[in-house]
Parts: sequence; C-alpha cells; structure tokens
Amino acid sequence: MKPWQAGIASTVLGLAIWQAVVWTFDLPKFILPSPGLVAETLWKSRALIAENALVTLSEVLVGLVLGAILGGLSAIGLAASPMARALVRPMLVFSQAVPVFALAPILTLWLGYGLWSKVAMALIIIYFPVTSSFFDALMRTNKDWLGLARVMGATPFRVMWRIRIPSALPGFASGLRLAAVYAPIGAIIGEWVGASKGLGYLMLLANGRAKIDLMFASLIVLAVLTLCLHAAVDQFCRKVLDRPA
Repeated sequence: MKPWQAGIASTVLGLAIWQAVVWTFDLPKFILPSPGLVAETLWKSRALIAENALVTLSEVLVGLVLGAILGGLSAIGLAASPMARALVRPMLVFSQAVPVFALAPILTLWLGYGLWSKVAMALIIIYFPVTSSFFDALMRTNKDWLGLARVMGATPFRVMWRIRIPSALPGFASGLRLAAVYAPIGAIIGEWVGASKGLGYLMLLANGRAKIDLMFASLIVLAVLTLCLHAAVDQFCRKVLDRPA
C-alpha cells in the first residue's frame, strides 16, 4: 500500500470510529458532533475559518523562519566556542524546564495581543529542537576530515564553513522537521491567552458559545495546516538540506 493510500485508509477508519462512537453512545452535538455535522459547519463557515487560518499560518511561518535562523546561528556559535558551550548551553537546558504555558501571559503583556506575541511563542517552542539537533550534528563531524583540515592549515572559520556546517545539514533538517510540527502549538497557545483573530481564538470563541462543531472544524483545519507545513518542510529538507557533505 502506498503512503497516500494508507493515509486515506487511516482517515476513513478514523471517521468511521468517530461516527460509530456518536451513534453507539447517542452523544449530543454539544458533547461530540458527528463528522457530517462538522463537515457541514466547515463548509458553511469556510470564509470565517479561512480568515482566521491565514492569521495563524502567518504567525507560524514567521515564527518558524525566525526560530530556524536563530537556532542555526546559536548552534554554530555553541559549536565554535567552548566558552559559549560552558556558559550558554546550561541556560538553554534550563529554559526548557519552564512551561511554555507560563510564558504566554508574560509575552502577551510585553508584546501585546497582536502578531508578535504569537510569533515569540512559536519561536520559543521550536528554538531548542533546532538548536539542539544542529549543534549535535556539528559536534559529530568526521574526525578524519577535521584532522585533514588541520594538516592543510585551514582556519577555524573555513573548517566551520566548508566542513562542519555542510556535514551537519541533515541534523539541521531534522530540527526543522520537528519545528514544523511544534510551531503551530506555540501560535495556538498564544492565541488562547490573548488574541482577536486566529484559529486558537476561534476555537475558544466557539467553545464559549457551545458551538462544538465549529470548534472541531477549526481543529481539523489546524491539523491539516500542520500536516501540510510538515510536508512542505520535509520536501524542502530533502531537496536542499539533506545532501551528502
């Protein structure tokens, strides 16, 4: 079975189980709406959902790009400087002990209810995976290559640029793939804390008004956006980053 066939079969099976649960337990629509009702709501509210989806997508994309750039530069700095590894790396590890939910209200207070508080949340969530994956790959450069570069008198900058970074690109790609999945989480958390637009805001609004079908429709759109983003990043990594050194 091809991957796309398996995906379709899995989706159909999931919808069948969902519908079976609704029928078996005779659940009211404000508890668990049926797939048909969610699909109907998705079509009727397509303009509203699309408008908010574009807001969330813009937050995710900006956060992903900034997080990838900042994470990549941080990994290179850590790999190039033993002092940076001694001073900064423990701070990075400690930062992961702070729940991101606790940071969302603070970021909203500092950056407001607009785009940048959500971008900051997405950036915080994806920064560590990108940095960690790329840094580990940089530190595992083939020792024979490094020894040959030293024998040939290469400067540390040229060693980093010509040998270590190219050989570590698959590690950077792995971090980006994780970031593509995690970035929407950060944006949605930020919208839950404080926003006037976005899929997270729309889900909260629908939940508060007992429109659970609209909440499920928004959730499905968010899941599809995340899958599409991951597929796009994966394709980009395969073509550009996952190259032999």
